Amino acid sequence: MTPSQQYDAIIIGSGQAGTPLSTALAQAGMRTALIEREHVGGTCINEGCTPTKTMVASGRVAYLARRAADYGLDTGPISIDMPKVRERKRKIVDSFRNGSQSRIEKAANLDLIFGEARFTAPKSVEVRTKDGSERVMSAKNIFINAGTRASHPRLNGLEDVPFLDNASIMELDSVPDHLLILGGGYIGLEFGQLFRRFGSRVTIIQSAGQLLTQEDPDIAEEVAKILRQDGLEIMLKTKAIRVSRADGSIRLEVQQQGNSTTLVGSHLLVATGRVPNSDTLSLAAAGIQTNDRGFIQVNDRLETTAAGVYALGDIKGGPSFTHISYDDFRIIRANLLEKKTASITNRLVPYTLFIDPQLGRVGLTETEARAQNRNIRIAKLPMSSVARALEVDETRGFMKAVVDAETKRILGAAVLGIEGGEVMAVLEVAMMGKLPYTALRDGVFAHPTLAESLNNLFMAIDSNK
Repeated sequence: MTPSQQYDAIIIGSGQAGTPLSTALAQAGMRTALIEREHVGGTCINEGCTPTKTMVASGRVAYLARRAADYGLDTGPISIDMPKVRERKRKIVDSFRNGSQSRIEKAANLDLIFGEARFTAPKSVEVRTKDGSERVMSAKNIFINAGTRASHPRLNGLEDVPFLDNASIMELDSVPDHLLILGGGYIGLEFGQLFRRFGSRVTIIQSAGQLLTQEDPDIAEEVAKILRQDGLEIMLKTKAIRVSRADGSIRLEVQQQGNSTTLVGSHLLVATGRVPNSDTLSLAAAGIQTNDRGFIQVNDRLETTAAGVYALGDIKGGPSFTHISYDDFRIIRANLLEKKTASITNRLVPYTLFIDPQLGRVGLTETEARAQNRNIRIAKLPMSSVARALEVDETRGFMKAVVDAETKRILGAAVLGIEGGEVMAVLEVAMMGKLPYTALRDGVFAHPTLAESLNNLFMAIDSNK
């Protein structure tokens, strides 16, 4: 073991917070070490946003090609070349990852170290590098951006079945005949619709009474309706009992309303949540506390219970989105380098579920607003009433906004429709500017665009007085 090396800052994990933070600190003159266990870029670039949305794009092309006759075109039969889909995904991931790594390696005052880190004291870290050697280092400030990984439910027989997770499913070289999916959250729905468009039979098993349990019931019901239109089988209030493999197939016993049945599929995707990568960090040695699920506890400035140690991104618990991780970096940069007092308090949390049509979400749901006893008004507009959606024959879904009845400000919005994430961003900007809903109701938007529909969305509030 080498003698302890002294740094000004140590960053554990090169995710969407750790990577820009490492270069920002180094450029500020701080001697910085960035420790990464596997790949630069974290989950987003390697196993999350970048590869999944690349594959979703392929799925949408297949969907539109099959619908060509609806637009007066004849394309003939459609086939899926999974090796080419996978290769396209791999090339884009490699490009993003290698670009980030190259910028890190060229930065002055910055050491990129590939290995597994763990705390040995409040300001000391031991790293077992990929070549098997060990390094000990210490720093005044340490930042943890080690992310999460797929969780595995306690399901009888799962350890004996070759199941898939969010990463391994993207490495398939052929289209599954029948894909069974445990979990009706974001990951399960995106992959479910994707592989249905590739030609798989897909069954989603959800223990709760609705998909997307954090969304309003009307949103979840509309999502389920859309997916069923696409040919997915959705089983709600269904509990997985045991799983086994026989004759080359996967047999999943489930229980629904007291009745047991066995589903037979070719592949099983487990999409039942994420767990933090905190169990290998020896956090107790540094006095860093976690909650009962292993997520690191932080205050509104991202400080852990150990002085000078911060946690950023998914490892501190929700909301688990790349853009939130990046905003965590901006908060640290503002406070540490710019001597500001930035915090996570009251920040808006936008996100988009990349099913098709997309679900863009920001702010409070109707359920949350009513639970807070707020005096609210609800605006809803079906996409079938949106001119642009009609023109491109993409009319599934609806828009919904939650408005404060007294201030007229928008408290939250859900846009389930074509380019829902982009339309949601317009509503988010209005929320950031604290505009009343009437500003969008009366705004002049280009015709024919999706944003123009915000006029009609908010006119619905006035017509319902």
